[in-house]
Amino acid sequence: MKNEARQSITERDDLFQILEALKQNRKKRNELGELFVEGIESIKQALSSDLVKPEKILFSDYAALSDWGKDLVDGGIFPKAIRVKKELYDELSDKAEPSEIMITLSYHRTKLADVSLPENPFIVIFDRPSDFGNLGSLIRSANSFGVDLFVTHGHCVDLFEPKVIRSSLGAIFHTPVVHEESFDELEAWLLGLKRERNLVVAGTDSGGEESLLDAGLKRPVALILGNEAKGMSVNLKRISDMIVSIPLSGVVNSLNVACAGTILFWQVSRNSRS
Repeated sequence: MKNEARQSITERDDLFQILEALKQNRKKRNELGELFVEGIESIKQALSSDLVKPEKILFSDYAALSDWGKDLVDGGIFPKAIRVKKELYDELSDKAEPSEIMITLSYHRTKLADVSLPENPFIVIFDRPSDFGNLGSLIRSANSFGVDLFVTHGHCVDLFEPKVIRSSLGAIFHTPVVHEESFDELEAWLLGLKRERNLVVAGTDSGGEESLLDAGLKRPVALILGNEAKGMSVNLKRISDMIVSIPLSGVVNSLNVACAGTILFWQVSRNSRS
């Protein structure tokens, strides 16, 4: 090994407990401004992003690393390279076969007031998401279809939970994301955009009266997705200019939110191009 900043973890010491907390504890991630990433594709996407900064690289067996892994350990982009005892390394991982490396990154949580948007923005608001996989999948789809800002609202899973990052395949490092707990703050921000940009706020619901085929959704738009079980809140419905539904022909009258969101994103992207 060439990296002189290397350390070793051989027991459940303070450093190990910090790493464990970064994985499991939203409060600790917020306090330290640091997040935990595993999964090769997510790591590659993180390292190609300007939104985060490398902090720690973790590995178990240096000799078993690929050339890519050794280059990351030795390359100096991580201030700390840490060898972790295999049993503890496996314990840190959520995967049956852990990635050859895991990393931590420092980041800054953005607020709505700090976001810079294009003249005709495409915004997605996910109300109280409760499932890591759905949230990560929707961020991945949002990145694919040119969403400018992805907002989570209310009491919900953390945007930077490792399972969300992995489900997004690292797309979270290339799409601006914001969490806004307060409805009043979110409403004031949206009303400002409606005045300044002629933004349309479109809610979504399987029982919505406006068919996606006829709604003509395009930029500038804020598209609201509801909680997986409860749908959109009453307050978000109240401030929506329309409630859109996806026309279905099957016996089941609703879609998983990640599937529905992807269809909606595609339609907005298509309408905006044409």
